[in-house]
Amino acid sequence: MSYPLTRVLALLELLQTHPGLTGAQLADRLGTDVRTVRRYAARLRELGIPVESVRGRFGGYRLARGYRMPPLMLTNEEALVVMLGLLAGERLGMSTTAPAGAGALAKIERVLPNALREPLAAMRDTVDFTANTVLAQAPRTGILLTLAQACRSARTVGLHYRSWHQEHTERDVDPYGVIFHAGCWYLVGHDHLRDSLRTFRMDRIASATPSASTFTAPDDFDPVTYLTASLARTPSLWQVEVLIDGPVDDISRRLPRTIATLTSTPTGVLLRAQVQRLESMAHLLASLEWPFTIRSPDQLRQSLKDLAQQLMTAAERPPEDNSILRRGM
Repeated sequence: MSYPLTRVLALLELLQTHPGLTGAQLADRLGTDVRTVRRYAARLRELGIPVESVRGRFGGYRLARGYRMPPLMLTNEEALVVMLGLLAGERLGMSTTAPAGAGALAKIERVLPNALREPLAAMRDTVDFTANTVLAQAPRTGILLTLAQACRSARTVGLHYRSWHQEHTERDVDPYGVIFHAGCWYLVGHDHLRDSLRTFRMDRIASATPSASTFTAPDDFDPVTYLTASLARTPSLWQVEVLIDGPVDDISRRLPRTIATLTSTPTGVLLRAQVQRLESMAHLLASLEWPFTIRSPDQLRQSLKDLAQQLMTAAERPPEDNSILRRGM
């Protein structure tokens, strides 16, 4: 009995990428009939690859759960996506541990054919990002996976947590979401110890243990919105209020949610922010295209005047002054 190798391998790839396809669907994609698909599946089983089938009208084929293919089978496009994902994760600080990312790249390169390995290696060595590398304290892989699974299964977890001032506590938390933001991983959830919504830096979580208790998350709760609003409310030296005369949707696209909160009012969009340096807020406001009025603090007015004077001086400086500046450096 003949089993065309290319079609058997094509069936294996379909089972990896589209588990649950029926015999008729597989036959259509392979350009054969259902009976031949059954023979191909039997051939894969003979080779030690556990192909499961479910009989009946809505039955289908899939690889046994937990089975891992010894060789890595990737198309050119899939290999490129994986490589870019690993490189971007390392650059953005998303990787949990640097050795794991480097090890994954090395394993992928080892099993790829030469025709694909060389171009991808060249891309790895030459590709760059306009965003700066983020040096973040990454969480341990086990903690990240445990919390992600607890979020999906709505299961309470016990945390051993270290606060920013080195206070160690043990608490139960209903995890609502895991978020990566600005180089850090965060957990958002209901803290049983404080009986309130809280945000936790995941690199400060020493351990996370799932419990038997389950919970129901609030309807329409958005962990990302809560996190960014929470970070924007973090106490700082200056409390800023500015009324902006512009459309709130356009303004919100220009201002990061971690910097300011925006509220529509009858007289305009009210910006509230807490900042350490008024000079930074002056630069931010100057970049907006809409008129605005400062409500507080009055010191922000002087910061804007100082910035305006710097810009005026730069605008009026003749070209020969630039050469003098360069010679003096």
